[in-house]
Amino acid sequence: MSGGSGGGGGGGGPSLMDSLFQRTLDDLIKGIRLHTPGAAQSSFISKSLDEIRREIKSTDLQTKSTAVQKLTYLHSLHGVDMSWAAFHAVELTSSPYFLHKKTGYLAASLSFRPSTDVLLLLTNQLRKDLSSANQHEVSLALECLSVICTPDFARDLTPDIFTLLTSSKNFIRKKSIACLLMVFSQYPDAVRVCFKRLVENLESTDNAQTLAATVGVFCELASKEPRSYLPLAPEFYRILVDSRNNWVLIKVLKIFAKLAKLEPRLAKKVVEPICDLMKRSEAKSLIFECVRTIVTSFHDYEFAVKLAVSKIKEFLLDTDLNLKYLGLQGLLLVAPNHLWAVLENKEVVIKSLSDVDRNIRLEALRLVMSMVSDDNVTEISRVLIGYALKSDPEFSNEILRSMLTTCSRNVYEIIIDFDWYVSLLGEMARIPHCQNGEEIEYQLIDIGMRVKDVRPELVRVGRDLLIDPALLGNPSIHRILSASAWISGEYIRFSKNPFEIIEALLQPRTNLLSPSIKALYIHSLFKVLSFCLHSFLFPTNSSLSRVIDEPDFTYSESEGEGETKTFSNLFTKESTVNMLTLVVTSLTPLTETHDVEVHERVRNVLGLAKLAQEEISREVNQNDFKTSIIVRLINDALSEDLGPVSLTAQERVVIPDGLFLEENLGNLDTICANVNIPVSESFSLVKHVLTDVDYVSSQQNEESSEMSGVESTSTSLLSKHRKKHGLFYLPSDIPENDSRNFPPANDPNNQKDNDVEDLVRLTEESLVLKRKSNVPRPRPVVVKLDEGEKFTVTRAKTESNDDLISGAVRDVLLGNESSSYKGKSHDSHLKDGKSEIGDSSRRKSKKKHKNVEENGERSKKKSGGRHKGRQRADGGVNVAVQNPVIPDFLL
Repeated sequence: MSGGSGGGGGGGGPSLMDSLFQRTLDDLIKGIRLHTPGAAQSSFISKSLDEIRREIKSTDLQTKSTAVQKLTYLHSLHGVDMSWAAFHAVELTSSPYFLHKKTGYLAASLSFRPSTDVLLLLTNQLRKDLSSANQHEVSLALECLSVICTPDFARDLTPDIFTLLTSSKNFIRKKSIACLLMVFSQYPDAVRVCFKRLVENLESTDNAQTLAATVGVFCELASKEPRSYLPLAPEFYRILVDSRNNWVLIKVLKIFAKLAKLEPRLAKKVVEPICDLMKRSEAKSLIFECVRTIVTSFHDYEFAVKLAVSKIKEFLLDTDLNLKYLGLQGLLLVAPNHLWAVLENKEVVIKSLSDVDRNIRLEALRLVMSMVSDDNVTEISRVLIGYALKSDPEFSNEILRSMLTTCSRNVYEIIIDFDWYVSLLGEMARIPHCQNGEEIEYQLIDIGMRVKDVRPELVRVGRDLLIDPALLGNPSIHRILSASAWISGEYIRFSKNPFEIIEALLQPRTNLLSPSIKALYIHSLFKVLSFCLHSFLFPTNSSLSRVIDEPDFTYSESEGEGETKTFSNLFTKESTVNMLTLVVTSLTPLTETHDVEVHERVRNVLGLAKLAQEEISREVNQNDFKTSIIVRLINDALSEDLGPVSLTAQERVVIPDGLFLEENLGNLDTICANVNIPVSESFSLVKHVLTDVDYVSSQQNEESSEMSGVESTSTSLLSKHRKKHGLFYLPSDIPENDSRNFPPANDPNNQKDNDVEDLVRLTEESLVLKRKSNVPRPRPVVVKLDEGEKFTVTRAKTESNDDLISGAVRDVLLGNESSSYKGKSHDSHLKDGKSEIGDSSRRKSKKKHKNVEENGERSKKKSGGRHKGRQRADGGVNVAVQNPVIPDFLL
């Protein structure tokens, strides 16, 4: 029997037996839970969907309702598509049974989109349910409309919502008020119909829920364009003084935080009630909102700020981590205008950097970074480096990311000593688990192009990173090594020993680098090799000798003589031959590589090296070398410095006639749907946006097996390199008392940095405001572009829905447009209301705000402590006579 009924159900819908033994939603949930996630569960869901497709075709509404109910569950929790069942959901909304109607509206709310075909079929049913005597059916229609509202729905159903705004049932009135926010956003002309009744509900002191819904709508509207709601300040002030609902008061405070910035006189009247509210309230949420309003919008009132800071301190000292977090947020808000508040609570801020809660640590870090200036950047950076060494990898990288962002702000405006900052970037690269290689790479190159005076220190830092073979085993800093290689090649004339750079670029462990970075290493090697050959062939006219005499590359007299003596003996025939032999020997195996970029650059370097070898081996005079012409040409081509590029350079290119450029690349995903864009691993001169990074590197996991075998040789290679170049390995040419003399960041033997008490003491000292110290030498020149020559692209400005809503609100409040609903019966209201809405939908409101003073002189009415300037005609509020400026009693 079961098989027969199933067959019949497949042809003409479910039979009676199928309906009797239909599985309910509870049965579906139990079945899903019995099957383990994976293939078994997916198979069960597929079978259930087949059953639902058969059941949903039933003429029995109960069977259809159960099927839609199960489909809605699968759509919500398992992402099953239910767009095909849209018509069946509309069918259920017309059922006389409330449970069926509820299921239909729920399915419509979850699955209907503006592109749904049967969307317009729901209009008449929504209108019918909105006028129902059953308040629960009205509630279902309002809730569904607030989710799936479209311009057509809003235009057609605005008269029905207008009627519900004065419903005697507070349950209905509250829902209709909340629905207005979506209706206004989809159909701004509805403001002219419903706004006066919305204002009238601000006086609903008899029902807290209605008032809460109304204030919530105004809070959202005022957050987008607060100026239009200034005439309603008396109503909001009354609610602030009289209301005892914490939720309503929080929303009103948010509104006043926006209005106070537009009308400064408003603060004198509002600040004292806010302080009284902050003193007497015991609700932490309300107190924090009062604090936020004071420190953001009323920070000129010292007594109010002091009270707010005292409340912030209570939050900071509370054992509840959530309140402590809010306290740090409040301190971060007050810091820009009142730094003394942060200094008073510096001990709590310092301890919060090592709190167990990550969110608290992040807020404390943001608070510390907000206080960084050119006076204390050195001390605070030293402290944060210490905390980065002791923190977990995630927070450690957050510290580094914050330091990099803050120090590079506005083209490094807070950096005075660039030599120190470059050495700091080098120390960041040596911190374990460093995942900010891309940003460090960018800043190293950017500083090199912008600040000429720092290039000698840049080369020194780059050399220290390149000659350490242990760093090549960390894929996270390969981007930093690529920047170091580029700097060493581009500014090789500042190097004390170019031969050492060549050995570092050719060391065996460079095979751990990716092909793109390896190609950059070889290109930098080409620059260094051409420079060395030029210095050997033209010793009296060497670029290296010229560098010493340049004013931006100064030495003391004794040091200058020593350097000149060293350079004169550096590029001998023997050293040059050995250099060329090393280059040829190391690069020859790479000629068989399959990477085109690496192969081409290797061939270029080998070609130059072998040509020079042949000339030197002939034992002829240097003046007769044919290579000298090539070397001179190459050196001249590479000698010109690179500089930064203006951000508006591309916009200044004149668009050719006939070329059409789209304003955005929204359709790029469609065009490149089947194109996999590779991720480049080479460095870029374009600044990228700092984002959260994946701290568990998959590349490290893939190379862990390879690294285990190579790591054993790292120590021996490093010791040999250190023994051979002891004089040049990680020198400390900077005096001990110099701020640039940072200890190695990953030195486990450094007990001073490991002392938490010293870190706390140093942090306390760094947070104290000090006079600007005397800088031993002036700040280097930083090349900046686009200053005073901003190039803006003019685009046609389209009028958004928010602008239309604000314009309609101003027209209603200022009486520029009379209402056509006063004194009309309900039937005529529906008829004429639809006509007016239809007419207004065919035009957009573009009326300009009339002069406020002129309108104010006509409608200004003084009142003694309460707003009494309203005249009631049909029970509504005549807002047209309301003063558009703040009344005198409020000021």
